[in-house]
Amino acid sequence: MAVVRVRDEVLSLPKGHPGGGESREEAARREVREEAGLDAEPVEKLGDVSCWYVRGGRRVLKVVSFFLFRYRAGSVRNHDHEVEQALWIPLDDATERLAYKGERDMAAAALSKLARGR
Repeated sequence: MAVVRVRDEVLSLPKGHPGGGESREEAARREVREEAGLDAEPVEKLGDVSCWYVRGGRRVLKVVSFFLFRYRAGSVRNHDHEVEQALWIPLDDATERLAYKGERDMAAAALSKLARGR
């Protein structure tokens, strides 16, 4: 699984906001390319993770959609400036090493789908 180090020892999945009329899937593909340096083909949606944060004194609900991708080309060495590092880790390890519970859940969902032959 391609992951990004966003600060210190925090490992996360590539993600970002859709822009310019992009679908969530298109945005996910772009973010994988930008943050992880990889060209990947979407296979299927894994699920959504919701969380609350505070911006300008107001609570904001954030919903992030995650997708299972198939690697096509590229190198994690070609990540952009938004992340400190992009790297490959074994998918089995991602359920423990990712910093955020929702992302660990998405790694578990990917393992389950791949075990069923998807």
